[in-house]
Amino acid sequence: MSNLNTKIKDFYDASTPLWLNTWGEQMHHGFYGLDGKKKVEHKQAQVDMIEELLTWGQAPAQVRYFLDAGCGVGGSSRYLALRHPGANGLGVTLSPVQAQNGVRYNNEAGIGDRLNIRAQDVYTLDDEYDNTFDLIWSMESAEHMEDKQALMDLFYRLLRPGGKLVMATWCHREEPPALTGGDRKVLSKICELYHLPPLVSVPALGEAAEKAGFHDIATDDWSAAVAPFWGAVISSGLDPRNWPGLVSAGMSTIKGAWAMKFMKEGFRTGAIRYGVLRATRR
Repeated sequence: MSNLNTKIKDFYDASTPLWLNTWGEQMHHGFYGLDGKKKVEHKQAQVDMIEELLTWGQAPAQVRYFLDAGCGVGGSSRYLALRHPGANGLGVTLSPVQAQNGVRYNNEAGIGDRLNIRAQDVYTLDDEYDNTFDLIWSMESAEHMEDKQALMDLFYRLLRPGGKLVMATWCHREEPPALTGGDRKVLSKICELYHLPPLVSVPALGEAAEKAGFHDIATDDWSAAVAPFWGAVISSGLDPRNWPGLVSAGMSTIKGAWAMKFMKEGFRTGAIRYGVLRATRR
């Protein structure tokens, strides 16, 4: 396992129990309307994010087999499996702690026989899965994956012809104009504290998808739609009831909590963007 992957694994092994106790099984932003002004309870906003992304992403109406690439504890995976009762799914995460919790949640939901969640690097999925998936779902995980072109090439290979890729991921703002020194400082802190490789722009994701062979490619910037979520996460971190869990999770998680101020600053200045992408395999 690479040094970066080890840091990611250790971070999520340590921080996942705290997140589950505070927020539950959906480990991603909420959706607050495209302008970010919709008033909605934050956990409901996380569910709304899944539905909005499925709709915008033009996800297939019929799904037989799907991949959740970077699945966390499988919140989206279970949502998809329950939405498509005849479907089988595979979710992969670098974190054994997340995988173990995902398996437990699957069994509690009665779908453990058709949703497999396991600890595995998505890049190591072999040719056994070529031309397999009707849908590849990537919810706030691609920011951890360093080689975006290799990732798009992999997704293209794993999808069946006509299959759909639907992705949401953290990005930096489009250039030009060039990133400022302030932009780079905020982005560097976010990447350091959340164990991310350098972020790319939303258009760069589209270019990688096109180079991989995808067509019907669309990208968009949903930064305004998700920005209110970080205020809610910061508020939860300031709640004294969550402090014992934060301390017991260890220094990596404490540093991750500190990174929230940089995320909020990045959204305020526009240095960090929330990108979405959809693409179809030929």
